[in-house]
Order: sequence, then structure tokens, then C-alpha cells
Amino acid sequence: MEPLFTNDAIVFGLLMIILGFVFYTSHSDSSFWQKFYRFVPALLVCYFAPALLNWPLGWVDPSGSDLYYMASRYLLPASLVLLCLSIDIQAIVNLGSKALIMFGVATLGIVIGGPIAVLIIVNIAPDLISADPDQLWRGLSTIAGSWIGGGANQTAMKEIFEVSDNLFGTMLIVDLLVGNIWIGILLYGAGVTKKIDKWLKADVSSIEALKQKVSDYRASIERMPTTTDLFVLGGVAFGAVALSHLAAEWVVPLMTGMKETLESLRLNSLMSGFFWLIVFSTTIGFLLSFTKAKKLEGVGASRWGTVFIYILVATIGMKMNIREVFENLGLFAIGIIWMIVHITILFVTAKVIKAPFFFVAVGSTANVGGAASAPVVASAFSPALAPVGALLAVLGYAVGTYGAIICAYLMQAASG
Repeated sequence: MEPLFTNDAIVFGLLMIILGFVFYTSHSDSSFWQKFYRFVPALLVCYFAPALLNWPLGWVDPSGSDLYYMASRYLLPASLVLLCLSIDIQAIVNLGSKALIMFGVATLGIVIGGPIAVLIIVNIAPDLISADPDQLWRGLSTIAGSWIGGGANQTAMKEIFEVSDNLFGTMLIVDLLVGNIWIGILLYGAGVTKKIDKWLKADVSSIEALKQKVSDYRASIERMPTTTDLFVLGGVAFGAVALSHLAAEWVVPLMTGMKETLESLRLNSLMSGFFWLIVFSTTIGFLLSFTKAKKLEGVGASRWGTVFIYILVATIGMKMNIREVFENLGLFAIGIIWMIVHITILFVTAKVIKAPFFFVAVGSTANVGGAASAPVVASAFSPALAPVGALLAVLGYAVGTYGAIICAYLMQAASG
């Protein structure tokens, strides 16, 4: 069926209407809306409501839209720059080792979750899977690449293990659906983080200290922005985006020139333009935090960064088509079991080391969601925490291919 709207200007307008409606009602005095958003966080609605435009309404076709590309390549790097302006590197260091521990455990959960899921489905419900065992583990390797690193790692797995285009397309569906559902759950968790932290008996003092420090700094320099302020803010943000794209375009050909070496070292991510775009935009924002540009926080830098993040959230949500779950039940079952293993390992570890739920969420999305989603989930806790998500996501790119290869061979053994 042809989508009702194919013009991105119209689709973007629909997404902005949804975002505007959610923010208006979430700050309404209406008792109905106050009760509604007490149980359903506003960010979660911003994530799932756009999916309705895809299915069941059928108004838009995400595959024919460039809005996600625009949001991820222009608005995401701009938001990283703006959110990094007020970064306090010492406060992030003070978060301690638990953030890195949870990231490492999240990666481990993906590596061993895949073979466990394959083992369960192959032995309990083999009829659910139409692909032959050899093709199955090869195809699932691309999900491992995506969930540990990102798109570049996923593509690397496709090439390394010679996954057919048709099977790769099916794996993309499982990857997006299961990953997006989990991210949606994490966004919900961000709204009830105090309850989860209480259950985990977590020490959140370092996180609260970072949030308070950023809040106090913002309050000390806050003022009503002038037109000049806003243009300077836009110039800094999108000038940095331009510089990041330029640097990425310069670096990628150099990396591609070393293709054989990088592939032999399993460092395919270094040939990804998006990888370098995230690295450079985060780095530029970090460096600007040591200059007078830091004072742009006083005229709303992090607020604009948050606006850009929410637009990205809406474009990600629009890509989800729940109907496809029912068309790939076997593979979807593997994906769900795989994710449950990942989640179980995360929460058991968090409970043992008393890590805050924020570390669980950002450690997981730095793997499963990558650079596009980790800052989104981190900023759901506080805009001040978005840089933490971005930094861990870059680390995910670095280890993604190695982890995915180990996972692939374990799944090969499991599919027997």
C-alpha cells in the first residue's frame, strides 16, 4: 500500500505536531494528563507515537524518508556539541569505574546471549526457524555487530561471514525491532529511576553531583537570549557540525587506503564516516567547553541540544513497524531471548556492585543503540549526562567487531 504522505516536509510537520502535543500535555494542569504521564514518560510517547504513522496508520514510509538521515547526521552531532559545552570532565571522571564495568558487562551479555538464544530455539522449537543452521549463525552475526558496535560493525559482519542480502534484510528487522523495544523500556525506566536505584541499593551521589554542578553553573550564567545570542549559538553548533563532516571526509579516505590492514585487525569501524562524525563532534564540543563558548549554556545551549535529540527520537520511532514481528516470529524469538540474557546479566551485576540504573541504561544503549541512541537515553536522565552516553558509544564502536566475531563463532557452535 502506498503511504499517504511522501513529502518529508509534511512528515516532519507531523512529527513536530506529535512532539508539540506531548510536551504541551506533559506540562498541562489537567489531572488526566498528569496521571497519564506519571505512568507513561513523555520521552517514551515521543518514541512510540511516531511509529503509529508507519503502522497501523500507513501514513508514512520511513524507507522513503530522509528525515532520520538528517536528524542523525546534522542534528545529533549538533546536539552533542551543545550538550558537551557545559561538560565537567572531572565530574565525569568522578562517576568512577562502575560506568565502564556496566559497559563491559553489557558487551559480555550480547556475546554470550546470542549462542544461548540459538541453543534454546534450535533445541526447543526448531520449526520456528526457516533458515538452515549455517545461514542462521552467519545472519545473526550481523545483529551481534550492530548490538555491540553499530552500523559499520554490522556491515563488517555481513562481509566477513558472507550473509546474503535477503537474510541481511530480515536480520535488520529483528535488530531494529528488538533493539527499539528495549530502548523504549529503558526510556520508561528513566522516568522511574529512583525506584529502580532503591531496589539496586545504588549510590547515586556522583551522578547527582554532576547534575547539580551543571545545573548550578547554568543558573549562574542564565539570561534571556537575544537574536545575536541565538545566531552565535547556531553558528557554533552547525559550524562544528560542518567541521566534523569535513574532518570525517578527510579521514575516511585515509582509513580506506589502509583497508586491508584495518580489516585484518577487525577495525572496520574506522572506515565509517558516521563513526568519525560522532568522534569529531563530541571532541569539538569537549574542547569548546574549555573556551568562552561554555557560556552559551546560559542562553540555552543544552535546551536546543535537547530539542534536536527529541527530533532524532521521533525519527527513530517512525522507523519501527511492529507488524513485522509477526512475520519473523522465529528470529524475533531468538532476539527476545538474546536480549533477556543481556538484561539479566546487566541487572545481576548492577545489583552485586550496587551500580545506579543510569549506568545500566547507558552501558546497554552504548552497545545496543550505539551513537544515535546512547546520548538520547542518557539525556532522558539529565541533559548533563548526554556526553557520557556519547563517549561510551564511541567505545562500543571500537570493540564491536571483535565482540561480534567471538559471538558469531559461539553461535556457530550452538547451531551445531
